[in-house]
Amino acid sequence: MPIIDIHSHYWRYPEHFQEDFRNQAKRARAGVEVDLTVSYSSYCKTAPPDVRTVVFGGKARLSGLWVDDRDIAAYVSQHPEQLIGFLSLDPTQTDWQHELRYGHQELGLRGIKLMPMYAGFRPDDERLNELWDYASRNNLPVLLHTGTTFISQAPLQFTFPALLDTVATRFPELRLILAHLGHPFEGECVAVIRKHPHVYADISALHYRPWQLYNSLMLVQEYGVWHKLLFGTDYPFTTVNDSLIGLRSLNDQLEGTRLPRLDTAAIENMIFRDSLTLLGLL
Repeated sequence: MPIIDIHSHYWRYPEHFQEDFRNQAKRARAGVEVDLTVSYSSYCKTAPPDVRTVVFGGKARLSGLWVDDRDIAAYVSQHPEQLIGFLSLDPTQTDWQHELRYGHQELGLRGIKLMPMYAGFRPDDERLNELWDYASRNNLPVLLHTGTTFISQAPLQFTFPALLDTVATRFPELRLILAHLGHPFEGECVAVIRKHPHVYADISALHYRPWQLYNSLMLVQEYGVWHKLLFGTDYPFTTVNDSLIGLRSLNDQLEGTRLPRLDTAAIENMIFRDSLTLLGLL
């Protein structure tokens, strides 16, 4: 079974970013200035050879990020056996309905990426029911950023995982992925994914905070929702190989203590989970 990276980005840096976003991105990882340059060859150098990857750009006028979906479609077309493209939407913009249909029907993109906090909208706003209904009827999984950010103008109130509880209740067949396990609101995220059969979380961009991730996955373990976690990286913020090393070494920090250990078999099952089948992408 190949590894499925459910969370990676494509953009042309710095072209697709406003200066304010670029400056604030310097604090994305403590003590590390992330190189946001993206290329498939660079990605492959830090990943197993048979990995399959979901890729998207991002649209958020408020925060200064805008990647045209045509760029994602062109990127995916170069490696169609390995890459699966998602379109992006900013529902604060007046033409989002057109972009939804164009990205899906004309470009052939297979899912949707939303950035509620970065774009400045509540995902449970009833005005977005058209979006959720379209995604549900057309079997388009939706991955949303949940959790913290380094962008000052992005409102935290729009990123809480509990907001997706309302959406999942309205649209029970909709496939949702809550990115980053909602960190630092992991408990809230766990409560949401446990409740809804088609709601999942990814663990992208978490391994470089190992103590936090240990505690987050211990919550997952205690609530019995390992099966609702999907592997992802958030490339270029980190890589497949670094994520694998980080996950597999989490218990090492417990040496010499009586703290409970994470289930290593459950970690391996998550790494090799058939996410594409769960999300209706196969």
